[in-house]
Amino acid sequence: MARSKVAPAEMICQLPVLVVFSLFVFQCHGGCAEVDSLTEAVAGEGFLLGCISCKRREEVSARATVDWHFKPPGEEEFRHIFHYDYPSADILHDDFSDRLNWHGTQNSDIQIGAVYISNVTFNDTGTYRCTIHRTLFLPLYNQDVIVEKVVELSVVAEANRELTSVISEIMMYVLIVVLQLWLIVILAYCYKKISAEHEAREARKALRAQAELLELKDICDGVQLEVAYVIKDKKRSSLQESSSVTAP
Repeated sequence: MARSKVAPAEMICQLPVLVVFSLFVFQCHGGCAEVDSLTEAVAGEGFLLGCISCKRREEVSARATVDWHFKPPGEEEFRHIFHYDYPSADILHDDFSDRLNWHGTQNSDIQIGAVYISNVTFNDTGTYRCTIHRTLFLPLYNQDVIVEKVVELSVVAEANRELTSVISEIMMYVLIVVLQLWLIVILAYCYKKISAEHEAREARKALRAQAELLELKDICDGVQLEVAYVIKDKKRSSLQESSSVTAP
């Protein structure tokens, strides 16, 4: 059974399409990713307390509730400050009254339990604990899972950009520039390759047309030669006949 072979040049030319397609698929079908929360807030501004707990099997339906607790520095007991049970959100401590907003999953199958603190103060410094109570609805039984995430929050007067964030931003821009240059080089190579193949195809067509003309010319020359022979034979026959008539 014959197998089609793909030329290396064609494979290289298909790479940009594959890259764009893979990015599109990643954006459309991106899975859950557990990312740690930031830990430094600026006084007077807002801050997002991150809490992500991904299900291991997305096809299993579930229901979850989220509780946030807070422990100031120097204390041993946590204070229950927030509870979310879709679609209701309850602020349970006066220190956070009107300052907590739900920024997590907008359905009962919660995987993101983030809350947003408005108008952060220095008193918000401390340990935050996010607890996700999840019930998995399995075919044979229901399974209860409890997941806890801890965030150590510090409040500063002015934002301090971490070295890692600066390096990450620089690397992001460098990567974007490199990818753009790479795509330009690949597209230029593909254009030259396609142009060369087009010129070669046109040259083959011209050679084939020239060969057909030469073959046609040979046929015509053969016909003319055959006609000349016929005419010559007729002339010879006429001369022979005229000679036989004039002979005594």
